[in-house]
Amino acid sequence: MGVLLQKWLILLQNKNIMVFNTANQVLETFKTALKSIYPQEEIRNFVLMLLEYKIGFSKIDFLMKGSEELSSQTIQFCQEALEQLMQHIPIQYIIGETEFYGLPFKVSPAVLIPRPETEELVQWIIHDNKLACPNILDIGSGSGCIPISLKKHIPDAMVSSWDISEEALRIAKANALLNKTEVNFIKNDALNPVYNPEQFDIIVSNPPYVMDQEKKLMQDNVIKHEPHLALFVSDNDPLIFYRNICKLAAKALKPGGTLYFEINEALGKETELLMKEYGFEQTEVRKDLFGKDRMAKGVKH
Repeated sequence: MGVLLQKWLILLQNKNIMVFNTANQVLETFKTALKSIYPQEEIRNFVLMLLEYKIGFSKIDFLMKGSEELSSQTIQFCQEALEQLMQHIPIQYIIGETEFYGLPFKVSPAVLIPRPETEELVQWIIHDNKLACPNILDIGSGSGCIPISLKKHIPDAMVSSWDISEEALRIAKANALLNKTEVNFIKNDALNPVYNPEQFDIIVSNPPYVMDQEKKLMQDNVIKHEPHLALFVSDNDPLIFYRNICKLAAKALKPGGTLYFEINEALGKETELLMKEYGFEQTEVRKDLFGKDRMAKGVKH
C-alpha cells in the first residue's frame, strides 16, 4: 500500500470512519477520498468499473450483495486503485481496458484513452462509405480504436494504420487480435511518410491538435498521465499534422477519395481552409454531440 493511501486511511481511522470491507463501504470510502477531485456520480462509476473488472460484480450484484464482505485480494485491489485515483491516474489505465464503439480495447499510458467524440468520427465514415471493399488508411494508430472499429463494421475493407510509436503499435496489434480483426499496422511518421500514390479510398486521422496554451484548461488526469506526443502541438504551428496529412492525402488518395479528420474545436474554419488549399472539395466541418466543431471532411477532386 502506498504512503499516500496509508496516511489517508490512518486519518480515517482516527476519525472513526470505517475502512472498507464491503462494496457499500468501498463506495463510501471512495466518495470521501475523491470528492475534491471527481463528481460523485463519476466516483460511483469508478467503483462499479473496478468491481466488475476484478470480480465480475454487476450493478445488480451491487444492489443485492453490497453488504457482503469482499475477499482480501479484492480489498487490496480497491485500496491500490484508490491511491492511483487520488494521484489522478485515469481509471482506464488502472484496469488496463476501455470500450470504444461497442468493442473492448486494451490501453496503457503509451496510448490515448479513446474518446466518445472519436466514435462520432467513426460513425460518419461508416455511414458515408458506399464501397464494398474500400482501401482505408488511419494515421495515428494509438490503441487502434479507429482502424479496428472500421474493419469490424466494414469487414471487406483493407485497413492499414500508421503510428510512430512502437509501443502504441504493439497495443494496437493486441487489440486487433482481441477483436478478431485484420489491420495492417505499420511504423511510419506522418510528418515524413513513406507511401504509394493513389492507393487509398479513405484516409482518416485523429492527430495531435491540443495547443500548448490549452494545457491550463485540461484536467490533471490527462495532463499528467496521457501521452503528450499524441496530444499536444506548438502554439506557433497547431496545424502542422493537418498540413502534412493534407499534402499526403492529396497524392495518396484515389480520385474521389475522402479525407476525414478529428479536429481542434477552435480551428474548424482554419482546418477546412487548409483542406481547400490542398485541392479538397465538398469540404465540411461537423459538430459533435456537445455542439463543438470536432470533425472535418474533404473529397479529392
